[in-house]
Amino acid sequence: MPLATAFHHTDVLPLAEDTHTEYRLVTPDGVSVVEAAGRQFLQVEPATLTLLAKEAIRDIQHLLRPSHLAQLRAIVDDPEASGNDRFVAMDLLRNACISAGGVLPMCQDTGTAIVMGKRTESVLTGGADEEALSRGIFEAYQELNLRYSQMAPVTFWDEKNTGTNLPAQIDLFAAPGTAPKYEFLFMAKGGGSANKTFLYQETKALLNPTRLARFLDEKLRSLGTAACPPYHLAVVVGGLSAEQNLKVAKLASARYLDGLPTAGSAAGHAFRDLDLERQVLELTRNFGIGAQFGGKYFCHDVRVVRLPRHGASCPVGVAVSCSADRQAKAKITPEGVFLEQLERDPARYLPEVTDEDLSDEVVRIDLTRPMSEIRATLSRLPVKTRVSLTGPLVVARDIAHAKIKERLDAGEPMPQYLKDHPVYYAGPAKTPEGYASGSFGPTTAGRMDSYVEQFQAAGGSMVMLAKGNRSAQVTAACQAHGGFYLGSIGGPAARLAQDCIREVEVLEYPELGMEAVWKIQVEDFPAFIVVDDKGNDFFAETSTPTLQISFRK
Repeated sequence: MPLATAFHHTDVLPLAEDTHTEYRLVTPDGVSVVEAAGRQFLQVEPATLTLLAKEAIRDIQHLLRPSHLAQLRAIVDDPEASGNDRFVAMDLLRNACISAGGVLPMCQDTGTAIVMGKRTESVLTGGADEEALSRGIFEAYQELNLRYSQMAPVTFWDEKNTGTNLPAQIDLFAAPGTAPKYEFLFMAKGGGSANKTFLYQETKALLNPTRLARFLDEKLRSLGTAACPPYHLAVVVGGLSAEQNLKVAKLASARYLDGLPTAGSAAGHAFRDLDLERQVLELTRNFGIGAQFGGKYFCHDVRVVRLPRHGASCPVGVAVSCSADRQAKAKITPEGVFLEQLERDPARYLPEVTDEDLSDEVVRIDLTRPMSEIRATLSRLPVKTRVSLTGPLVVARDIAHAKIKERLDAGEPMPQYLKDHPVYYAGPAKTPEGYASGSFGPTTAGRMDSYVEQFQAAGGSMVMLAKGNRSAQVTAACQAHGGFYLGSIGGPAARLAQDCIREVEVLEYPELGMEAVWKIQVEDFPAFIVVDDKGNDFFAETSTPTLQISFRK
C-alpha cells in the first residue's frame, strides 16, 4: 500500500546556531587536518581530549558564567528583594570572588563529572574518547582541591569511595553534517541539585492551564532550598520516553537548549514556551521562599520545554541548576581547542554595600557558652532571624550519624561532643596549603532527619546547622526537646573556608575521610533560624499552595 504521508525527518531538539557563547583558545596544538577519499578530516590526538577535560573541570569548579553573576547582582539592586535575598546574593558573589582565585572551589561538593560530546563523522580520534576524557577528569581531581564523592559498590550492600571521583558520566553522540567539529558540554553536578531532579508520570488531563498551574504550584514548592537557590529551573512536559524527558530537563537547566524554536508544529519537534516561562517564574516569586530564607528570588529564571509524547504517556520532568552553576561548552575545530569563556573577574559584579544594607537584624551567638545558654538565646528570637556564630562546632554527616545511632542502639551514651556543641552537617573538600580547611559548605539537612528524635532524646543535636528544609518530625522533636535547626546559606563554601573557619581537627572516625567527625572553630559564621523550640518552621509557611491559580493560554 502507498504511504499516506511522505517521509520527513525531524530533529526532536533542533537548536539554532549558537552565536552568543564566547570561547577562549585552550591550545592550537593536538589537532590536524588530513585528507582521504577526496575529503578532509579533523584528526584529534587523545591527549588533546585529556587536556580539554582537565581544563574544563578546573574552570567550572572555580568560575561562573557572566550571565549568572549578573543575575546575582540584579538581586542586590532590586528594591523588591528581601533583606535575606540580598544577603544570600551578596554572599554568593563574595564566594565567587574567592573561588575565582583558583584555590578553593566554589562548593565543597565538587560533584559528579558529566560530559556530553557530539562529533561529526569527519572527526578522527582513535576511538577511545571516553578513556581520554576520563583521564583529564582524573588529573583535575587529583591536582585540584576537589572532593572525591563517587562510591563504588563492592557488594550490593557495601561501598568504597573510589578515591578518584571516577567514574564520570560520559555520553558521546554522532552529529549530522560533514564539516569537521567536536562539541561538548561539561558539567559538575553535586548531590544537592541532582537530588532535586524529579519525574512525574501524568496524563493528558494535565494539559490545561488550571491543572498545570496547580500541579506546578505544589511540586515546585516541594523543591525546597536544599539544592541552594536561587535556581535555574527547567520544567519539561512530554517526551518519547521518561529518560528523554529527564535528559532534556537537565540540559535545559544548563541553558544548553536555549536555541530551541519558540513554537511547535505538526512535525513533532521540541519548543520553548516563553510566555509560560514568564508565568512560572512569577509563580515561584510568590512562594515567599526566596533565595533560601524568605523573599522573591527562589529562581533566577525558568525554562519550559514542550516535547512530543506517546498518546498514553505524559511525563513531566523538573530539574534545577543550583548556585554552583557549573557548566561550560567546548569545541574542537581545525583552528584548535576552545572552551567557553567564564568570568575571571567576578569582583566587578560586587556593589558598594555593607552587611547592614542587606538584612534587618543580625544577632551574634557565642558558641563558647554552655549549650543551655545558647538555646536560651535562640529561644528569644523568631524564625528567619539572621545570626552570626562564633566558637566551636562539631561536624558530622551521614556515615557518622549512622555509627552514633548504632552506639545508642547498643545502649552506649550519646558522645559528649554532640551534647556540648551545635552540630554542622558538612564535609570538606581538600585543604589547600596555608588554609585551615578546604571549601566547607553545608550539606542537605533532610538526610539526617531520621536521627533527630533519638539523638535529641539522648541529649545531643540540640542545635543543628545545615542547608534546606526539614521534615515535620524534626519540628516535632525540636518542640518536644527544646532544640533548634539553623539554616546555613547553601553555596558559599569557599567564602566560609576563607573567612569563617579558623581551626579544624578530627574528633572521631578519621578513617572516614571527609565523613569523619570534626571539630571546627568558626568566626562570624552566618545562619538563619529555621526551626525553633516552639514548633515554628519557616518553611511550613511556604510549602502549601494558598491560591487557586491558572496559567493563561
